[in-house]
Amino acid sequence: MRLGLLGPADDVQTLGRSAELLLRDQKVSRTVYLGDDDALDRAVATWARKLVGDDPNDDAIWARAALLAVNGSAQDLVRFVNAQRARLRLKQLEQLPAGGRTIEMFGDRVAVMIHDKAQLDEEDILAAGILVYGKSALPVAKRVNSRWFVSPGHVGGNGGVAVIDDEGDEIVLTVFDMNGRQAMTEALTVQRATKVRVQGGE
Repeated sequence: MRLGLLGPADDVQTLGRSAELLLRDQKVSRTVYLGDDDALDRAVATWARKLVGDDPNDDAIWARAALLAVNGSAQDLVRFVNAQRARLRLKQLEQLPAGGRTIEMFGDRVAVMIHDKAQLDEEDILAAGILVYGKSALPVAKRVNSRWFVSPGHVGGNGGVAVIDDEGDEIVLTVFDMNGRQAMTEALTVQRATKVRVQGGE
């Protein structure tokens, strides 16, 4: 799986460009916004209106499709279908539950995602091998014993956009800046426990 991460954003247009980078260039299967506000909802609504017009809800889409089927040219129909495909890709953008957390699996490792790591409780920490949070000005990839603490950082800075990829042999975090350049890459390896052999005899 290639999971996109978006850090908190103050500017809806910047957030929209960051989401586009993940969907179009990085080909992620899903993206989670780690902010605790409605910026993603506003960005998606703006993006949908640009794609399909002022009323992007399903009823309006079907009405426009019916009109095009009767009166539209072949080129109109192609443009309509392409715009609908782009609109449907917006459903790959998700937000954390209000005031809550979500859980993902990367291989055999549990990842807990939350806005503010200060709200992690003991159950979260015990269960997870990867703890992903949004509230951070800068990107973070820090291992503490067998757990990784990860943040894409704030959107608009030197980061804010990240991908966690477990399609290869390792789980890899890659953070990007606003221009799509890699700002950080880290393999989220697990620290193996040291084996101690005790020898003894009678």
